[in-house]
Amino acid sequence: MTDGGMETTLIFRDGLELPSFAAFDLLKDTTGTDAIRRYFEPYIATARECGVGLILDSPTWRANPDWGKKLGYTAAELDQANRKGVALIEEIRSANDAGLAPIVLSGCVGPRGDGYRPTEMMTAADAERYHAVQIATLSETSADMVTALTIPYVEEAIGIARASRRIGMPVVVSFTVETDGRLPSGQRLKDAIAQVDADTDGTPSYFMINCAHPTHFAAVLEDGEPWVDRIRGLRANASSKSHAELDEATELDAGDPADLGAQYRTLRPRLRNVNVVGGCCGTDERHVAEVCKAWRDG
Repeated sequence: MTDGGMETTLIFRDGLELPSFAAFDLLKDTTGTDAIRRYFEPYIATARECGVGLILDSPTWRANPDWGKKLGYTAAELDQANRKGVALIEEIRSANDAGLAPIVLSGCVGPRGDGYRPTEMMTAADAERYHAVQIATLSETSADMVTALTIPYVEEAIGIARASRRIGMPVVVSFTVETDGRLPSGQRLKDAIAQVDADTDGTPSYFMINCAHPTHFAAVLEDGEPWVDRIRGLRANASSKSHAELDEATELDAGDPADLGAQYRTLRPRLRNVNVVGGCCGTDERHVAEVCKAWRDG
């Protein structure tokens, strides 16, 4: 399993300020770092209770050059923030190795722009050059892999995969989809996965879906299709609202943890290769506990 909605939990439950939704900004002082450390504690307990391994994502989803610049970070400061993010999850792993199934450290990468509205889209070559900066830094840490979350269009995914391959990091690509099951770019999920595999010689270790409710993509999963078997991770939102509605929301829609677990259970026979489950926006340890149990026992 992995965690839930880090940013929404820190903002709406813990009352913390995250400029530009950037959790890595908390790493600038001890108080913020401790808040992230506390955030992970219940997920460690849940993984232990469920008897499963745990993937810890570094709080670096926004720690790329454009977002760093918006927050006033120099290139050197951003490099250090990425290293601090992985050092924190490495510390957490070291403190919890005993009695727990394997803990994997993932260096988290996010989209260059808005994951919901990709208005300025790069070519695959440009995306490779752009994301190589952060991925190169992550490769020099103890991160076991790179996970690219909430990717809205295929060229950015291809660039991230190529940069990871060139630098020598295993990579996971996670697309987000709209309520019709298509990427924000309008492309079908099926075609995006096929294009990434074709253009990168199957570089991604696997694909995930994140930041969408199960009802948004269940209808596009084609039983028995090879592309569906490339999906091995699922991190759904608690809310069934669209991305546009979530963007405008002033209060957190946490949905119903038990219902989200039930939604996952219905997907289990169709997502035969999924073995990494967690949550995204609006979810916390309650949701992930229900999801983990549903997937394990379903």
